[in-house]
Amino acid sequence: MLHPIKQLFSMLVLAPILAFGSEGPKVHPSGPDADRLGRAAAYPVCPAALVKQECRVGTWSANDRVTITEAVKPAGNPLPLPAMQNPPALSYRWGFSTKTIDDYLAETKATGLMIVKDGQIVLERYQYDRKPEMRFRSFSMAKTFTAMLIGIAHQRGFIKSLDDKAATYWPEINGSAYGQTTIRNLLLMGSGVPFRELYTWTPDDDIWVWGQVLSAEKNRGRPEVIAEYLNTKTQREAEQGARFKYATVETEILGRILIKATGKSISQLTEEWLWTPMGAEAEARWILAPTDRAESTGGGLNATLRDYARFGVLLANDGKRDGNSIIPLDFLMDATDASRLPKAFRPKVATPSYGYGYQTWIFPMRERTFALQGIHGQVVFVQPKSKIVMVQTSVFDFASGRQDNAPWQRMTELWKGVLRSLGGNADD
Repeated sequence: MLHPIKQLFSMLVLAPILAFGSEGPKVHPSGPDADRLGRAAAYPVCPAALVKQECRVGTWSANDRVTITEAVKPAGNPLPLPAMQNPPALSYRWGFSTKTIDDYLAETKATGLMIVKDGQIVLERYQYDRKPEMRFRSFSMAKTFTAMLIGIAHQRGFIKSLDDKAATYWPEINGSAYGQTTIRNLLLMGSGVPFRELYTWTPDDDIWVWGQVLSAEKNRGRPEVIAEYLNTKTQREAEQGARFKYATVETEILGRILIKATGKSISQLTEEWLWTPMGAEAEARWILAPTDRAESTGGGLNATLRDYARFGVLLANDGKRDGNSIIPLDFLMDATDASRLPKAFRPKVATPSYGYGYQTWIFPMRERTFALQGIHGQVVFVQPKSKIVMVQTSVFDFASGRQDNAPWQRMTELWKGVLRSLGGNADD
């Protein structure tokens, strides 16, 4: 029998979770450090969420209230994601301890967590009063969506060759080193052009400077300033294709190449080439850059957790739904198979751990395993052979690779534990 105080705690804290039943989504109104993240103000939607933590939970699940967005309509026949009956227990190792999902969420600023095996939902959790119908900000997970659109555009003949230079489709940047970089090397983030992505959001941070080019009020409706800025980038610090260096600007260039090559917006392409055929069930939204009203392909997609999971299932199924090819298989394998990457982009070479395919992170595992990843803990992990997909949206304190890496390490260990628990392969 529970101690009366513990019983009261269970009633107050666990009841909101258990009310949804064992097979449906479980929602908790709070989460780690909820007061600092804006619980008292019902998790407000407000500008500057990148530097104001109290704005993150609300803003990153309701971006259309603070930014210009374009809708991506769902399919008429959504891909079913039924709940798995009697799912196995999930656990992971952290230090010398074995931890549960409840332990993980108690220590992790995750707004949503979903695990899928063989197209069935093993687990679906939300914290900070987030709900399944909410659209969560992708941040750099959007890069992988952009890459897959490039692959489809190539298959359909809008892009003649991945070895064409960017300026072939965007002549206005012909004078820049970016314009002389091939689409393939932009996909690999291998332009060799200097770009400091520091996430300090200060004038010495190139990603901040690029953001000002795209969104400063003085640039609104003046798309020519984008090419003017890129044309100042005429030097390389390495030969293109020789090394990996993460640079969101390269994805943004790819997005504009898609628009110019196809004559359609990224939102239209996403809807026609991915969202509808893969069977999304909810509307997604792309954030638009005020300068040219192009979609922010480097990090501006907003979608439900379930639809991110459906995209993960599509990738796990080799780009097919019901036997119909949506993403060309050769392109998808080039994007996600370490053995097909140039040496400089393979795991433990591109970075001390991960490799980098076409806008996609590659795990140093024996079994082909890869991830979409966003700056503050947004991920879709995929292992095709085991058909295991894990989606997480988060409000981590710091950007990936800065100051505190423990949340990222814990998330990786959870993923390995999920693989082991569900019959996947987590061996290096």
